[in-house]
Amino acid sequence: MLADISELCDTIEECYEFMLAYAAQGLRNEEGSKSGGQIREYLDRAVKAIAGLAESWATALKQEHWEPAERYQAFFQVLARDAHDSLAAIELVLAQPAISSQLIDNLNASIHLRALLTDLFLVSEIAETQRVSGNSAELNSKK
Repeated sequence: MLADISELCDTIEECYEFMLAYAAQGLRNEEGSKSGGQIREYLDRAVKAIAGLAESWATALKQEHWEPAERYQAFFQVLARDAHDSLAAIELVLAQPAISSQLIDNLNASIHLRALLTDLFLVSEIAETQRVSGNSAELNSKK
């Protein structure tokens, strides 16, 4: 489950990095540029990843029995809210007939997307720490 979460986080972060490069190109729309043709693909993949993020974390929390559970539950409510808000912003951009660099630059600056990215950095580090702790505990129990 933690590997799935890591993959979702990577997909969202890759989209953000692509959006930074796209915003810097000064395109009026996505036509006529290789990256222009890719922007909708990156955004679509991010939408799918974001949509599955909160559920994946809730499942991991149940399966892994992380303690103190109430602390994790409280944060994952924040994560779900930030994911929901980010989805609304990205889907609004995808609904536009043309996606300019300026539009993507404004999406990059969105507090909703930035909050989600900050959540992801925190969650990724927690997942890695939990994975390493789990491996250490597993190795110790086999000795």
